[in-house]
Amino acid sequence: MSDCSRTVEDVRTLLQSRKGLNPQQMAKFFDNWAETYDQDVKTLNYREPNLAVDFLNANFPGSREEAQVLDIACGSGLVAKLMAELGFKHFVGVDCSNSMLELAAKTGLYQDLKLAILGPEPLPTQTGAFDVVIIAGALRDGSVPVSVIRELWQAAKPGGYICMSRVDTASESDKSYKVSVEKELQLMEEEGLWTPVDTKEMEKYFIDPFNNYEKEQDAHYLSGTMYLYRKSLN
Repeated sequence: MSDCSRTVEDVRTLLQSRKGLNPQQMAKFFDNWAETYDQDVKTLNYREPNLAVDFLNANFPGSREEAQVLDIACGSGLVAKLMAELGFKHFVGVDCSNSMLELAAKTGLYQDLKLAILGPEPLPTQTGAFDVVIIAGALRDGSVPVSVIRELWQAAKPGGYICMSRVDTASESDKSYKVSVEKELQLMEEEGLWTPVDTKEMEKYFIDPFNNYEKEQDAHYLSGTMYLYRKSLN
């Protein structure tokens, strides 16, 4: 059972402990975090799933009831819950953490859930099978390598949509990661693999857990960017 008394400082201490972890250690980190995860993201006013789902929904022209959705780094199922409220019904989830997948399974929304540490392990899904591929919250340095973006593209059907969100922090590694992400997105566009649908900035999508503030009410909020692409038909 989650501890409703946990504070921003508690969550900040936890998240700062993940710095420098390798992919296998990161999977263990999320296994250990699962028990308080849903409460902790509420404490941080974590709005990235809401913003990403609204962004996708505003731009997706297909049938929500028929769409096959691949939820990458699905965690406890926050994205699927929000998409289900909009009429989406078919979900496959992938995450690095068994404990998170157990939480996702409890939502009853996923037809399949798969364990994989993205980067070291290939995306364990069928090529060209999904109308929507979405990744919210994990596209950042130390979590999902830039090379995985092409795997997201591969998983989408021709004409399918790939929705990605990325956090901005003050760290030099994250700044470098942003440059690498946007270089890859542009390169894939130049290669004719997909076309851009929309790009949108995310404002104040959760409390910055990576810096310390004297008072919680003084805490800064992080921003980021959302990207939506449509896979080419051939």
